[in-house]
Amino acid sequence: MARIAYVNGRYQPFADAQVHIEDRGYQLADGVYEVVAVHQGRPLDVGPHLERLKRSLSEVAIAWPLTPTALRLILDRMIRKNRLVNGLIYIQITRGVARRDHAFPKRRIKPALTITARHLAPTPDWVVAKGVRVITQPDLRWKRCDIKAVGLLPNVLAKQAARAQGAFEAWLVDENGRITEGASTNAWIVTKNGTIVTRPLGPEILAGVTRRAVRAFLAKSQGKLVERPFTLAEALQAKEAFLTSATSWVLPVVSIDGHPIGNGQPGPVALGLRAQYAKEVAQSR
Repeated sequence: MARIAYVNGRYQPFADAQVHIEDRGYQLADGVYEVVAVHQGRPLDVGPHLERLKRSLSEVAIAWPLTPTALRLILDRMIRKNRLVNGLIYIQITRGVARRDHAFPKRRIKPALTITARHLAPTPDWVVAKGVRVITQPDLRWKRCDIKAVGLLPNVLAKQAARAQGAFEAWLVDENGRITEGASTNAWIVTKNGTIVTRPLGPEILAGVTRRAVRAFLAKSQGKLVERPFTLAEALQAKEAFLTSATSWVLPVVSIDGHPIGNGQPGPVALGLRAQYAKEVAQSR
């Protein structure tokens, strides 16, 4: 079946979908985006994703192209039109089309909204059972990583470095030797005394939706969670490590830069949190 895209009010074949050459997202990365995972035909965590989209739009002064309620209806239609069972929906909103100039256009322009759908198989059980490897890269991104903006070149280069080394992800390290997050994931460790550590929200990291869900699980179970920066050296000495994202859910990390974490096998904390997330997903159907 041919894929269907949504471009500025129209559903059309994916192969025919186009935006104007002077769309500011294309020329200046002047836009924001969201990725919503779809599992068994249902979008996951739509409310939190739209909340984050609202915040990103507000931070860069881009108006909603339509209401959140209307956007939610479009997402449901995109799932149906693409017969999407497992995969993701990509939402992008840019400032719109205007003559190229760094400053905002003087005249009011309409924001551009594009939405695409992609089939994506769930993470195989063998990947979870084996765990994934990550490498580290310098964090070269801009200083407002809390905005889910479309300017992702440093993330692209870090992810490519990981792929070139046969790793799943790159964890980014700031100028003080502290891990911020992954190129497209949030980063977590479990210390030797069982404390779960992740960097606190701030301009340095994105407020991950799955990160939010894991925090909620830990609050309910009274798990030992501390939100603070942690160093690469501390991560290498951790009992466990794992990453979170909308499409990966919770994945155990078994090595960093070739150094095994703990016993080099997925640990009970990461596997337990993944099982809890899977349970929540199943109960939401």
